[in-house]
Amino acid sequence: MVKSTVLLLFYILIGIKTVFSQDEPLKLWYNKPATDWMGEALPIGNGYIGAMFFGGIAQEQIQFSEGSLWSGGPGANPQYNFGNRPNAWKHLGEVRELIKQGKLKEADELVARYMVGVAPVKQPGDRTDWGDYGAQQTMGDLFITIGHGEAAVENYRRELDIKQAVGRVSYSIKGNKYSRSYFGHYPAGVMVYKFTADEAESYELRFVTPQHKEREHFENLRYTCVGYVPNNKQAFETAYQIVTDGKVEYADGQVSVKGAKSLVIIHTASTEYRMQYPHYKGNNFKAEVKRRLDEAKPKSYQQLLSEHKADYGALFGRVSFKLQGKSTIDRPTDERQRAFFEGAEDVGLEELYFQYGRYLMIAASRPGTMPMHLQGKWNNSVNPPWAADYHTNINQQMLYWPAEVTNLPECHEPLIDYIESLVEPGKKSAQDFFRTRGWMVNTMNNAYGYTAINWDLPWGFFPAGAAWLAQHVWEHYAYKEDTAYLADRAYPIMKEAALFWIDYLTPDEDGYLVSSPSYSPEHGGISGGASMDHQIAWDILNNSVEAAIILGDKAFADTAQRIRDRILPPKIGRWGQLQEWKEDVDDPNNKHRHVSHLFALHPGRQISPLKTTTLAEAARVSLEARGDEATGWSLGWKVNFWARLRDGDRALKLYKMVIKPAGATKAASGEINYEGDGSGSYANLLDAHPPFQLDGNMGATAGVAEMLMQSHTGEIELLPALPREWSAGEIAGLRARGGFTVDLKWEGGQLKSAAIIADKGQKRTIVYQGKSTELELVAGKQHKLSLSDFH
Repeated sequence: MVKSTVLLLFYILIGIKTVFSQDEPLKLWYNKPATDWMGEALPIGNGYIGAMFFGGIAQEQIQFSEGSLWSGGPGANPQYNFGNRPNAWKHLGEVRELIKQGKLKEADELVARYMVGVAPVKQPGDRTDWGDYGAQQTMGDLFITIGHGEAAVENYRRELDIKQAVGRVSYSIKGNKYSRSYFGHYPAGVMVYKFTADEAESYELRFVTPQHKEREHFENLRYTCVGYVPNNKQAFETAYQIVTDGKVEYADGQVSVKGAKSLVIIHTASTEYRMQYPHYKGNNFKAEVKRRLDEAKPKSYQQLLSEHKADYGALFGRVSFKLQGKSTIDRPTDERQRAFFEGAEDVGLEELYFQYGRYLMIAASRPGTMPMHLQGKWNNSVNPPWAADYHTNINQQMLYWPAEVTNLPECHEPLIDYIESLVEPGKKSAQDFFRTRGWMVNTMNNAYGYTAINWDLPWGFFPAGAAWLAQHVWEHYAYKEDTAYLADRAYPIMKEAALFWIDYLTPDEDGYLVSSPSYSPEHGGISGGASMDHQIAWDILNNSVEAAIILGDKAFADTAQRIRDRILPPKIGRWGQLQEWKEDVDDPNNKHRHVSHLFALHPGRQISPLKTTTLAEAARVSLEARGDEATGWSLGWKVNFWARLRDGDRALKLYKMVIKPAGATKAASGEINYEGDGSGSYANLLDAHPPFQLDGNMGATAGVAEMLMQSHTGEIELLPALPREWSAGEIAGLRARGGFTVDLKWEGGQLKSAAIIADKGQKRTIVYQGKSTELELVAGKQHKLSLSDFH
């Protein structure tokens, strides 16, 4: 009794609670300003704009990027042709023959010479790394210098409240309290920043950009800058409206505010980019900026904040996640993250990371905006890593894995818009490279329809990217079953992606259809059949068959099914592994980050432990061989793999590896090193590939959902991979395919209750621990289940 009392007092003193942790606010917070953009600054966004605030004392820095600001494309090179080589297809037959003869080196050389896309072209004076391929661009930084300068401060706090999507900074100087707040208002298309002080203060504002400033203007308390990207002359405008009780002056691009207790900055930006092949121009960006600020200006700060909270809360509040256990609530997040890595229990941090992925998706991807790129909507460079582009050999897809299952289908729409925009240029690429029908995209994709085979091997040859993207188009249907959407948008995209594979697949010596030539993503050389290609081809054809049957397109359903059933099935190799290639050449000691040949396990549905037990075991063998250590996004994928294999403990281990401080290592002796440069998450909880990529965050969030509920087999399975450490908890608001909302509670590692609401009346089988029950569900009516319902 005495020992328990002492422990309880200890937990209270250090700020640990043994409760359902999400009763506490969902916040990232720190006791010092950020000095590093990638690892410390905090992200906010309104879908259009991604901004990072630093919380500096003498000077605030708000770096921002507008999603459509890109270098490259037609404006960067009059001869830009989307990377295509019009006569590449003429060499396809020779390449295939060489592969059949086992002359893989010669086949690879022929592909490299004639069948890769045009490399980026740089014009004289172009300082970018990516030439006419282009890269997502920072728009610049807004610096706000505060009159008190670098004074000694007390009670400093910098935080991001992801339940409200509001950033804050607060501190005191000699009793004068200062506070700041930051949020992105999606309906208004603006960012809002507020600075207050108990006593009147002065501020100086200056916009700094690596882009070309064409004109700066200040009138009626509104600053406007019109500029363009030097590489391609893409025009943009950014502007902010000042609302203050102080005196405002302007000179030489600098806005000065004096004697202000309150300063509100309403900020927006837009570009001339339009997602329309082949020109990608035509947006009336100046009118858009003016309209947004004119509409926001008459509203009070409190009204703008209330509108934002209502809009954001309607999405974020759909899902809650609570775990019973200890949660360190009074430690700064960076300290909390280190303690967690060192072994402290902190289920609240595990909840926070899950919900952080949902926060980031809402902040970065809303209807009518550009899709998320490798860094979401956050980019501070003109030469970002991998162009901050749209990588379709895993990364772009992973970014959107949480969209449907965590109840954010609206956030999926920008990706679907982007996919739709790729069909037309993708058809031209399919014709030029392979003389097939349908459309394709490859590994790297930009904002300007670059759907060609990329310019280098092996990583750039991945025509399966289109069919993988089309899985998202199908999933958006599968979760809601909107037949009008399926007929008008999804099916035309899917059918064209399926046609590519119907034409591209070729018979091997045993009569199976194979992908030749093919390359497993970023790993190994040329092959007469990379397994991922076959699994993705199976997936698009299988989904297209279902769609065609629903819509009454029997002729195409029959064709697609016939081709699907002839594809070389997944093969088990000499050491029990799932083969990565048609050839049994997998190395059991290879630890490569890509585990592409497990696509059929996740996010595909060709392999399942319950329905294809032998193949699932082979997938497990491959996954064990690759090991746990990996880059950030690879760790995220492995969380999902292990969840699909129903190993919750292993999935949780990988989830914790995503959360750990980036580069942190723990030796067998127990010695910990925080100076490494490896995977994990930075102090601001953005995922480290390294460097920062948002896909790891999203993969981890999706992985938690997969641990707790799965629906890809046509049944709803409850708690399929519940970790033993998560012995008690609850999650509400998850979505299951077929149009269901699912709430779950569990205690002692066992299901306590489930509540399921169907969008429409239907039957559905519900599974728990291998036992099932069939429900007759009434539209809109909650159906409750308990452990006793599973016999």
